[in-house]
Amino acid sequence: MKVFETNLKKMLKRLLDVIVAALGLLILSPLMAIIAIAIYWDSPGPVLYRARRVGKGGKLFLMYKFRTMVANADQLGPSITVRDDPRITRVGRFLRKTKLDELPQLINVLKGEMSLVGPRPETPSMVEHYTPEQRRVLEVTPGITGLAQLHYSNEEELLNPENWHDEYLKKILPHKLSLDLLYIDHRSLALDLAIIGRTILRLVKRK
Repeated sequence: MKVFETNLKKMLKRLLDVIVAALGLLILSPLMAIIAIAIYWDSPGPVLYRARRVGKGGKLFLMYKFRTMVANADQLGPSITVRDDPRITRVGRFLRKTKLDELPQLINVLKGEMSLVGPRPETPSMVEHYTPEQRRVLEVTPGITGLAQLHYSNEEELLNPENWHDEYLKKILPHKLSLDLLYIDHRSLALDLAIIGRTILRLVKRK
């Protein structure tokens, strides 16, 4: 009976993901087209940024985002965005503030690589620092939003350009993972809907 309930919850979560992602891409396609044009005219480079991330079971995948930095940003600074990062473009600054740069991740949701709600996928280099307990976050599908994402919605403003690595690795990342583990231990459809609702409210306030 317990196995049936678990499988049913997984099916309902996946159904919610597919319905919301499909409707979101359909409804928001005009907005996404406008964003793509704005990025194209604002700075040279591709419209989409494909970030290498670690997904469920430790499997690598490409997470889609609208490009918010200059095309060669990876060669000009740290792998994480820091406070007052000069690599961010004019359009990119607006997209980051409103979180509109995350919209292409609905494609990842349709592909089954991500969920609407779940632990935020990290880079392979950061996952190498996970403890055995923290690696439990890799047992579930990563998400666009979650408890950690809500708590650290202004993450880049907390990171000092001089010591961002130690600050992120020793303070922010462990706390984010503890929130992700809390979600995993109490996850339910009701909790997912609550997190989605909080995310929407926060985005409306930002706009």
